Amino acid sequence: MKVLTIKEPYATFIMNNLKQIETRSWKTNYRGEIYIHAGKSKQFIKNIHSEKVISLMNKYDMNYGKIICKAKLVDCVYMTEEFINKIKKEKTEEFELGIYQVGRYAWILKDIEKINPSIEAKGKLNIWTYNELT
Repeated sequence: MKVLTIKEPYATFIMNNLKQIETRSWKTNYRGEIYIHAGKSKQFIKNIHSEKVISLMNKYDMNYGKIICKAKLVDCVYMTEEFINKIKKEKTEEFELGIYQVGRYAWILKDIEKINPSIEAKGKLNIWTYNELT
């Protein structure tokens, strides 16, 4: 099964359907089912200064080091100024939960489903394969 590690709190936001676009500096040609792994590191949390993100973090338990949901990765969109402005206008909360800059990529997720129980896993860079799920 294909898995993508995402730093907390963003993996938990995806699991709870608050975030359906994962913003990345790199593109992927992969489309299909993908599991979301919440990274183990807690260091990233110290750098969050957005009041919106902090407010949402206080509503949910974080899931460090676990595969927590699955989704369909349906598209990978190169961010243009026009795309960014559309997200900012039409999906304000989504915009606040990502890094929207020209030249980055928006990974579009659909059909997000929490998995229960979550699965302890170490995580890796890029899209990786977790064989114990298959």
